[in-house]
Amino acid sequence: MNTAMRFSITSAVVTLWAMHTFAQIQTPAPSPACKLQQTVGLTEVTVEYSRPGVKGRTIFAPDGLVPFGKMWRTGANKNTVITFSDDVKVEGHELKAGAYALYTIPAADNWTIIFYTDTDNWGLPQAYDNGKEAARLVVKPKEHCFTETFTINIDKLRNESAEIQLIWERTLVPIKLEVDVDSKVMADIERVMSGPTRSDYYAAASYYYDTGRDLNQALKWVRKANEMDPRYWQYRLEAQILAKLRRYDEAIQAAKKSAELAQEAGNENYVRMNQKDIEAWSQMAGGKEK
Repeated sequence: MNTAMRFSITSAVVTLWAMHTFAQIQTPAPSPACKLQQTVGLTEVTVEYSRPGVKGRTIFAPDGLVPFGKMWRTGANKNTVITFSDDVKVEGHELKAGAYALYTIPAADNWTIIFYTDTDNWGLPQAYDNGKEAARLVVKPKEHCFTETFTINIDKLRNESAEIQLIWERTLVPIKLEVDVDSKVMADIERVMSGPTRSDYYAAASYYYDTGRDLNQALKWVRKANEMDPRYWQYRLEAQILAKLRRYDEAIQAAKKSAELAQEAGNENYVRMNQKDIEAWSQMAGGKEK
């Protein structure tokens, strides 16, 4: 290989290495990503968006960076996404729990706010679908102190409400948010004050059995569960506890009940397990091993 060819190959390798190296360089994003998480009452609200800066530009105006009368992604880059863990109301409009793209149409005297069900768009949807609007509402903007970086805030927190705020340049756009607290709290109060549920008794009995604690107490709890609502897996646990206590005659009766309920439910696995134990426990006489 002559010198010229070796030089050419070496240069190509160096060029490829340099391109690969430069491709790994990271620089700050012009509009940094942000994730806001806020509990309102008992509802979790999450907002994911990008935050552009004013940078000496006119923002909200007929000929501004965000022109009046034009739909805006409400941030930069990928569309802004707001997620509610429960059903909520925004400016009196009902929204189901879930994630929504937040689009806006600014104007001098009012802003149109749109909650859009398709959240996977880089900016605005290529083909906008009115059928995907979960809510469209109008609010009045307010004057605000100068804010360089676009900000979404959740303020004025109360047990059952808050205010979602879109803030940029000298504009603040308030959106009233209402959440359901009372029915949740009342349901919890009713559940707790009425005492343990069937599943609570079963869970406690199962834990005592699995960890070798007081089996007599475990037996009381699982029997309470079966009194409230008999289930084949509960009778299975009752039979196992009785067998551990060497009360085999009672264990056999509980196992038969478990098998009967399992047969009705179509669970052949539980039927087989109970039959196997019934055979084994039947070998015991008078509640004692032979």
